[in-house]
Amino acid sequence: MTPVPLRVLLLIPGGLALLAGLDAALLLLGLPAPIDTARLPEIHGIVLVLGFVGTVVALERAVALGRRAGYLAPLLLGVGGIVMVSPAPQNISGVLLFAGTAALVAVYVPLWRRAADPAVLVQAGGAVLGAGSALLWLAHIPVPQLLPWLCTFLILTIAGERLELARVATLGTRAEPLLVAISCAIVAGTVGTLLWPSAGYPLLGAALLALVAWLARFDVARRTVRAAGLTRYMAVSLLAGYCWLMVPALTWLLVGVVPSGPGYDAVVHSVMLGFVISMIMAHAPVILPAVVRRPLPYTPLLYGPVVLLHLSLLLRIAVGDVRGIDPAVTAGGALGVVAILAFAVVAAGSSLRPARQEVPA
Repeated sequence: MTPVPLRVLLLIPGGLALLAGLDAALLLLGLPAPIDTARLPEIHGIVLVLGFVGTVVALERAVALGRRAGYLAPLLLGVGGIVMVSPAPQNISGVLLFAGTAALVAVYVPLWRRAADPAVLVQAGGAVLGAGSALLWLAHIPVPQLLPWLCTFLILTIAGERLELARVATLGTRAEPLLVAISCAIVAGTVGTLLWPSAGYPLLGAALLALVAWLARFDVARRTVRAAGLTRYMAVSLLAGYCWLMVPALTWLLVGVVPSGPGYDAVVHSVMLGFVISMIMAHAPVILPAVVRRPLPYTPLLYGPVVLLHLSLLLRIAVGDVRGIDPAVTAGGALGVVAILAFAVVAAGSSLRPARQEVPA
């Protein structure tokens, strides 16, 4: 059996941040939760984006860099997430999260020097926005105003990874410079949402629509969805996630800022669950083995959490938010929590099961 590397320990704080975020989600839905504290609902979004996803992203980038210094970013973000849910003052966790995102930005410098890759440039832009969101949160800017920063940190990171993983399909095209241009517009729109909201939100919405169009045109998933096994599973998860990205794009383009209410709920969860979690589910069989040095064999059971996730979002957003039916929001939110936990269980079971890893096309 392949020995588990010590870097896997850095996933533990990220996993705890995920559990804390899901616990907070239940509290916000008015449902019973294992831990009931006043702090958790206040940090729900930050602990999931920076404490959980930020740690996972930083760890994957540190593995790609292959230097010990790179692991400072996931360490700081993971510890920051744990401190955030503890009774310690929030400023301490804010400093740790900002330091972690700044360290993540620094990781992209040697990666860029190693190869002046547009994919690295796009991801670095996302990391800069992530550091900006941590700094603004440390300055006590309300989370609704930080939402575009938190979203685009993850969106650009994923877009850069899609360019890396699907580069074969973009050879001989203008895909790379086009994605860089779209990413610059996303960064400009994100900054504009804070400084000039009336112009920033429509610009960001238009840029996100351009990104969806880029993914529809160049991402290999639209062809590999006709394959079988792991390849098709990844493609289905990716394409479903891309559809949800149109919700914030159209909302911000046509409506502008939505600071609260059903519209805010729809934007938040279409990005964070519909897009980001769907991307995590899609990439897990490829990314996790590189991090933990243990295969995650494909099993059709992986479809179960993916289907449940998207059905829960349809119930929450299309029925609950759009039609103003609160029980649908509650039920959809609860099913979303179940989908994420179910994916963790299925992935863990598949990883422990001896099987040969299928390499996606």
